[in-house]
Amino acid sequence: MLTQVGPRERRKERLDRGLKVRTEGIYALSSGKEALYLLAPRLTLILGLLVLPLLMPNLYWQRVICIMGVFALLSLAFDFLANYVGLICLGGALFMGVGGYIAGILNSLFGMPLVVTIPAATVTGAVFSTVLLSPCFPLRGIYFAIVTLMYPLAASRIIEALDIFGGTEGMAGLDTLPNIWFASYSIIPVLLVSLFALRRLVTEDIGLVLRGLKDNDQAAKASGISITRYKAYSTFIASAIGCFSGAYLAHLYGWAGISLFALDFSILPIAASVIGGMGTLVGPVLGAFILIPLTELLRELGTLRIVLYSLLLAGFIVFKPEGLMTYAQRKYHQFEHWVEV
Repeated sequence: MLTQVGPRERRKERLDRGLKVRTEGIYALSSGKEALYLLAPRLTLILGLLVLPLLMPNLYWQRVICIMGVFALLSLAFDFLANYVGLICLGGALFMGVGGYIAGILNSLFGMPLVVTIPAATVTGAVFSTVLLSPCFPLRGIYFAIVTLMYPLAASRIIEALDIFGGTEGMAGLDTLPNIWFASYSIIPVLLVSLFALRRLVTEDIGLVLRGLKDNDQAAKASGISITRYKAYSTFIASAIGCFSGAYLAHLYGWAGISLFALDFSILPIAASVIGGMGTLVGPVLGAFILIPLTELLRELGTLRIVLYSLLLAGFIVFKPEGLMTYAQRKYHQFEHWVEV
């Protein structure tokens, strides 16, 4: 007697692709196809950023590309400190202001060209910011975040009250970047070098130490590791990225003022990190390249765009808390197929 068997149920199964991973970022490759599989996302990022200025329809959007690069650098620095060192730093505005003002002082008062002022402001500003934040290194979590948020607020009020460095009018007449192409293709290579350098750094031995500080700094201290020294190293790296952004922006506009200490430079990198994917380094860069053009497109809405920002962030936190980059990496490194249950 024959019985008809109904259709079997099926479900999706997710499998990793067949690459043997030894450690994070190190793969055992057996063919050129596998090498291309790993290089394709990186080459896409590099070529995409290099071609992007060429695709812009006018000078306005080419300048927006420069602003996107500035916020991408700030987002990268925030992600590095927050997710690899455990320092939730809201001092992006401090780094911007310090770098911008040092570049402005060197250019306007001492007559130094921008090819000197930008590197000098990057290094000098990083040292100054690290020394300024060093008393906060024993703090963690929200306490470190609150204190670092107070620094740019205090700096702008001091400049305004004492009427120094141009006061509320700032320092005008700074040397500007030669042209928009120079501006675009000076920020993008710096962004790419910073991204890949930090990516390499966090996969080295020092990266393991930094993650140990994030997970349990007291255990790291008990192991003989100087947590203050490694936090100073990390803060110097992040502040150097931020100070370069400030010096670059000052010469992009030909002006340095207290608006460089605006809280946008501390808050927008957090939003970009949430959208792109925290802890991925490249995710915050992607988030900045999404958020900043959206800001420009919604500028005509005035303060209503803040409502749209809130809805966008709430949507990502609720429905995609891991961010776009983490989701994309999972989809890229895994594939799904149907199996019978």
